[in-house]
Amino acid sequence: MNGFSHLNTRGIPEMVDISAKNPTARTAIAMAQVAVSQKIAEAIERNSVPKGNIFITANIAGIQGAKKCSELIPLTHNIPINKVAIHLWLKNNTVFILCKAVTTAKTGIEMEAVTGASIAALTIYDMCKGLDKNIVIKNTSLLYKSGGKSGEFISADFNAFKDEIEKI
Repeated sequence: MNGFSHLNTRGIPEMVDISAKNPTARTAIAMAQVAVSQKIAEAIERNSVPKGNIFITANIAGIQGAKKCSELIPLTHNIPINKVAIHLWLKNNTVFILCKAVTTAKTGIEMEAVTGASIAALTIYDMCKGLDKNIVIKNTSLLYKSGGKSGEFISADFNAFKDEIEKI
């Protein structure tokens, strides 16, 4: 229906039928950023956030988020996930989050990577909001994807994070 792949001929939402597709190796890397106040940045650096170590907790939350993507985002396929890795670092009062997700499936893993980065960012927000409400989640995006019919995608921001991407 006018190019909307998730609407049937009657205009009703449904999952796209991927039955005829062949599984291929697919990778996606997504990013999110959490801008924090100086007070929060200092607490993160000292590992003195009252709710605990934000990097460890956000890492686990991001992995769980990627695994739960099909339960959170309507019409996404439940696909096997071979690997999810989260990489976090603090620079200039911003926590940067990378989420890499890997599968061999009939459809892409981009949404799992974006969901993983987003859930990690939300976890950081939750853990730090008691110190200061001045927190902004921003720049959530897909940096890279490979595999499938559309092939490789590399965002304009990919090279800016290449050194950190190599760590995941």
